[in-house]
Amino acid sequence: MMLSRAKPAVGGESPHTDKRKKKGRKIPKLEDLLSQRDFTGAITLLEFKRHVGEQEDDTNLWIGYCAFHLGDYKRALEEYENATKEENCNPEVWVNLACTYFFLGMYKQAEAAGFKAPKSRLQNRLLFHLAHKNLQDIKEDQLSLASIHYMRSHYQEAIDIYKRILLDNREYLALNVYVALCYYKLDYYDVSQEVLAVYLQQIPDSTIAL
Repeated sequence: MMLSRAKPAVGGESPHTDKRKKKGRKIPKLEDLLSQRDFTGAITLLEFKRHVGEQEDDTNLWIGYCAFHLGDYKRALEEYENATKEENCNPEVWVNLACTYFFLGMYKQAEAAGFKAPKSRLQNRLLFHLAHKNLQDIKEDQLSLASIHYMRSHYQEAIDIYKRILLDNREYLALNVYVALCYYKLDYYDVSQEVLAVYLQQIPDSTIAL
């Protein structure tokens, strides 16, 4: 007969088979989600475990970590601050909290939290950025910044700062030596000699300039 079929046209498997497939699905591991940078999935997993009472140690830290990488700094801040209130909290929370404060523009709080963190390369980088943020447009701070540029071989940046200071402070003759050194490092030997000559005209017996 034309209307007879050996198999149904739709729904080849019974509902029971579909349920068995769903039951067979494995819950992903946190490590796998983090390695895949699936931070939304990781937060979902952590919140589920927290809801059903399977919360593990440092859950606050991991939720904060994922929220931070998703750009949800307020959520990360909430989790990290809660973590600091726990007994025997993981000391690593302080540097993570400090980074979150930094991205929220709360630099004083970031500095306070950063100093509570154990010494690490991340702490060094954070405190360096904070120091740079706290620099003011005064001669002492700008000269310190120029010296850092010089030590990091950013000679043109150092020259720009020295020249800007010299425009308003012609009496700071020694800065010409620093400018000359920067030009020398950039292989502009003729320019270096010209700048150095300005200093030697005033202090011809300078052992440093000679």
